[in-house]
Amino acid sequence: MKYAAIVLRNTKNPLSSVDYSPVHDALLSGGVFLDELVFLSYDAPSETAAAISRLSLECDGVFLICDSVLVPSAQNTVANVAGGSFEGDVLETKRCLYAVLCDGEYGAAAAEELLARIDSRRNNSYLRVVMKMACVPSERLEKALRLAREAARDLLYIHAAERYGVLRVEVIYDTKTPKMIADETVRILASELGEYIYALEDISLAERLYSALKLRRMHVSTAESFTAGGVGRAIVQVAGASEIFYEGINAYDAKAKKDRLNVSEYTLMKKGAVSEETAYEMAAGLIKQGNCDLAIATTGNAGPAPSGNAPVGLCFIAIATKDRVRVFRFRLSGSRETVTETAVNLALFLAYREIK
Repeated sequence: MKYAAIVLRNTKNPLSSVDYSPVHDALLSGGVFLDELVFLSYDAPSETAAAISRLSLECDGVFLICDSVLVPSAQNTVANVAGGSFEGDVLETKRCLYAVLCDGEYGAAAAEELLARIDSRRNNSYLRVVMKMACVPSERLEKALRLAREAARDLLYIHAAERYGVLRVEVIYDTKTPKMIADETVRILASELGEYIYALEDISLAERLYSALKLRRMHVSTAESFTAGGVGRAIVQVAGASEIFYEGINAYDAKAKKDRLNVSEYTLMKKGAVSEETAYEMAAGLIKQGNCDLAIATTGNAGPAPSGNAPVGLCFIAIATKDRVRVFRFRLSGSRETVTETAVNLALFLAYREIK
């Protein structure tokens, strides 16, 4: 069966964009592979209508993705071409299934609900295995995907997507696929990437860390500089976090690091706020207070300009238990947001790996 999507953009505004990737990924997760992806201007309804008319003759499903404010007008265009009326996001005829989905995560959620309608029309259903991982070196990932795809023999689809250092790998296959091939594909991925995998289900790093801490009856504290509370915020967003989270300190200023975490003045002056030694002492300062079993500390330079001897993207993450303190050095790239959000995920992953 064939499927296509039309993305409606504001071509008059070069800064405007349509976040269609989450919708695309949600469809892929259900085994809906787009044979054609068309980009059109939202203010050219005649071109949109012509594209819908053409694709509906060639495809079993046609999906429009657009900004939420454009959904009503897009539905009108589809209804005029298809000669029917919408039930929620969907218009269904004997020949074709149409859907108008807003972009972003809301559209992705709607796409997941759409999958049941698609499965009922194609008399088939798709299964998937999800692997969540972090800190995966690009060469390791490329090798693992190559070996897995060779084993899949074009009978399975393997989809990998990375965001802020967290990698989501899906193995998607229909119920007609031999189980032996599916199992071997998953085994290869698990064997090649096992040390970076933190979950075999679609959950966040914070959720996995919470589960590990709760199981061990441990409490965690955070001491953050350039991530400015991002690690603590990610943890407390998990329901039940009060059972495992003791405190979060945003020691942004050097004086705060000294007063609140007992980072020595010598370290700050000689090594700098962005250094292995400072990260070590930040985490050690929390552990020494005796209120937590696990401490996470971050210090770095997210930009936009170098600071002292710290280039943009340089960061140190320290993970401390009552037995030891480990410090990890990273040189991240990208925007200020990308650097900080990636560092948050790295900190969560390293903390989980320390106690798993």
